[in-house]
Amino acid sequence: MKTGIQIGLWIISIFFAFMIYKSISAPITFDKIKKERYKAVIEKLKDIRDVQEAHRVVKGKYASNFNDLIKFIEVGKFTVTQQRDSSYMEVDKTYKIDVLREVRIIDTLGFVPIKDSLFGGSDRYKKIMDVPYAKNGEKFTMSAKTHNANGFNATVFEAKVNKRVVLSDQPEDLIKREETLKSVEEVPGPEIIVGSLEEVSTSGNWPRIYDTKERQ
Repeated sequence: MKTGIQIGLWIISIFFAFMIYKSISAPITFDKIKKERYKAVIEKLKDIRDVQEAHRVVKGKYASNFNDLIKFIEVGKFTVTQQRDSSYMEVDKTYKIDVLREVRIIDTLGFVPIKDSLFGGSDRYKKIMDVPYAKNGEKFTMSAKTHNANGFNATVFEAKVNKRVVLSDQPEDLIKREETLKSVEEVPGPEIIVGSLEEVSTSGNWPRIYDTKERQ
């Protein structure tokens, strides 16, 4: 009987030791997985932002859906220009004298395909709407509109995904805690977002740790 009690106590001790270890290691493992997945998601959002900014430069507005964005990547072109200063003499009609006029001339040198400029030889743009690590093939949500800012109409866009989509296979309690984060060192709130429909901004809501030196 004494031996049985000792074995039972050992089992209970091992169980509680395991639970303590799990409670300590689970958040560490979750944080590692989270950062790896967020990095992949944020890189996709940066691609979306780069193409949207090119779309605005060429077409004067942002694309409101991924079909238009992909079509733009495949057929759109940047105009390569060169500016040079020039001058000429002109007779002033008021004073009847020759006046030197200075002008800036813009020469068109050629055109560069958007696809080559932003993606090189890669075709990853074809899956630009797909959320990394999404178990059910979820897509980023994206929209664009005209926003009035202090009397000035500006085109804005927003692309986002819920953190829960990226972390769907992780512990529920840790996901819920992640959705309520407000620290400047973390991605705040329940979503990972680039751009805004409420203000003129193309920034993401992630901390600088997710930005490489080349893309800061």
